[in-house]
Amino acid sequence: MRDTTSRLRVALSLALATPDDRSLLIALSVADSPAYAPSTGSSSPSDDNDPEATRLRALVDLAKEGDAEAFGQLYDHYVSGVFRFVYYRVGSQQLAEDLTSETFVRGLRAIQRFNWQGKDFGAWLTTIARNLVADHFKSSRARLEIVAETIPEGKAIVASPEQEVLALISNEMLFEAVNALPNEQRDCILMRFIQGLSIAQTAAALGRSEGAIKQLQLRAVRSLAKTMPEDAR
Repeated sequence: MRDTTSRLRVALSLALATPDDRSLLIALSVADSPAYAPSTGSSSPSDDNDPEATRLRALVDLAKEGDAEAFGQLYDHYVSGVFRFVYYRVGSQQLAEDLTSETFVRGLRAIQRFNWQGKDFGAWLTTIARNLVADHFKSSRARLEIVAETIPEGKAIVASPEQEVLALISNEMLFEAVNALPNEQRDCILMRFIQGLSIAQTAAALGRSEGAIKQLQLRAVRSLAKTMPEDAR
């Protein structure tokens, strides 16, 4: 699996280089563009002028009418993003695959109850996945066992002294740091920078306002930056 932490490393680099919170909010907004976004299958069908958004909305409407092929196309579009979110929560590829599969099974069963008001389809699926992960940890009381092979490694683009330090930080270390955050900060970071959801989609998935998500994201990135090595700060 290719590296999926590039967006998170960019955000951390900005946090390390930008001590002022207002400036960091602006910097994160500027960085939140297609140039930084991986292909996560997290497109939001909210823009009527976007052909892909129109296609996704049509597929959801067909799937709600029982069209299995339409749901299969939705699966193809959203599965990688949902898997990333789950994977970086549970730290196991097999478990992440099982929970991702169960997410779509439950989504299929409940799709007739889905409506567009207040939540797009990708955010809706992420909410299902988030609840499944929470249920897993509640029922099993599992303790994460992190091994070097568990989290995919990759090279970060080095463009500043801060990024040079971040390039030496393993994805395992990032995984542990993210999972040590308070629950909402952790899920915000995973949705925004690992899964690639937009501010609006993350707000919908977490049931918060967009302004609240921006502040939650800011606090989470700041908290993560504090866990970085001293010579990165």
